[in-house]
Amino acid sequence: MFGLDGGMTFILIVCIVAACIFEFINGFHDTANAVATVIYTKSMKPTAAVIWSGIMNFVGVLFGGIAVAMGIVNLLPMGLLIDQSAAHSVAMILALIVTAIVWNLGTWYLGLPCSSSHTLIGSIFGVGLAYGLLPDATAVALNWVKVKDIGLSLLLSPLFGFGVAMGVMYLLIKFIDNKKFFVEPDKKKSPPFWIRLFLIFTSTLLSFFHGSNDGQKGVGLMMIILIGLVPVQFALDHTKKTENLIVQVNTIETIVDKIDSKTISVQDKISLQVVKEKIDTMQSTLVGVGSFNTLKKESNFELRKDILVMANEIKKIQSQEADEPPIKLSKDDKNTLKASIKEMKTYTEYAPFWVILLISISLGLGTMIGWKRIVITIGEKIGKEKLNYAQGFAASFVAACTIGLSSQFGLPVSTTHVLSSGVAGSMVAAKGKQNLRFKTVKNIAIAWLVTLPVTIILSGLLFLLFRLVA
Repeated sequence: MFGLDGGMTFILIVCIVAACIFEFINGFHDTANAVATVIYTKSMKPTAAVIWSGIMNFVGVLFGGIAVAMGIVNLLPMGLLIDQSAAHSVAMILALIVTAIVWNLGTWYLGLPCSSSHTLIGSIFGVGLAYGLLPDATAVALNWVKVKDIGLSLLLSPLFGFGVAMGVMYLLIKFIDNKKFFVEPDKKKSPPFWIRLFLIFTSTLLSFFHGSNDGQKGVGLMMIILIGLVPVQFALDHTKKTENLIVQVNTIETIVDKIDSKTISVQDKISLQVVKEKIDTMQSTLVGVGSFNTLKKESNFELRKDILVMANEIKKIQSQEADEPPIKLSKDDKNTLKASIKEMKTYTEYAPFWVILLISISLGLGTMIGWKRIVITIGEKIGKEKLNYAQGFAASFVAACTIGLSSQFGLPVSTTHVLSSGVAGSMVAAKGKQNLRFKTVKNIAIAWLVTLPVTIILSGLLFLLFRLVA
């Protein structure tokens, strides 16, 4: 399989299955949030709700793009991703998956709305930091720019959900006169048809955007596995043409040749020299090549490294444009350079369709079980009063919009924490902070705060242990 021997093929299959299990757990752990309001308010029967949510999660993964997935992949240090040692790659992957599965199952069993996003990202942080402790590691243990962006996204999204849900709830109270919208669900019958439509609509949106965000994390995890274990076959997107890559390399060469190395900073000179070396290497590798399949296996791998390094060095140059002395390029040249780099990176930032399909099926199936614990927490344990229809609508609508916007920017967010904070915001809007069950809110907050450090430490220790054994 993919040119691997029997032992490595077995390990690859085990890792792929484990990634699907993680996404399956994500389905019944996180996606319960997407159906919590419609089930609790009896707008849909549980079986119909989870099946419908599973379908919409499936669709969300299929059509959600891969921006978030690549954000996950790019968290890891380049040296770790392109490490050709199969044993070291196995150590990295097993540390990630074991940590993510163990923490997800533990918090689900306790009924805590803990975030699979936090769990996976914490696991990646741990592996990256542990890698940085190795004597032969590169200087950068994590992509700290990405870490900052994702960290802010995870930190601010629950606060955003709380504040906006509170505002939406205030507006509903002010402009909707029908008191039926603000009562607790009747245990014996469904709400009026128009209320059901509202709640089903928001649950559908939330399920779709959950798939487009959380599902992409599974795609990112799968690509980490494939790049780590089978880097040659998955180093580059073989469905794309080599001719276009050659065009982009030549375009970049034309523009960087316009930069006068005598007038730029020392750091920019170093970066510029690296870029020119990679251009020469790539041109030599690609000359007369009509397809990536005709290249030697090692050449595919080297091309991936060259693209990653070149893009990274050009980004360094561009980030220092405000420094003195400035880089003298026209606006058109800068835009062309940026576009060429973006196009070139599509050769490394991709996911095969079968990966997206496998993850979407795993997430969709996982959605269809295990919802009850989280639904009760969302519906009854965050507020002193039971969740009413308006609060369910406000929380789900705000969560869906927040996750949808985050997916557009390629940022992972926690569905769990956005929705639970939205429910808390809607409760406060109705009757003030005294309406919250602070014990439950405290437990959710503790799970939110503890997840990252616990998963960082656990995955880091497992990575070092597995690497030592390997």
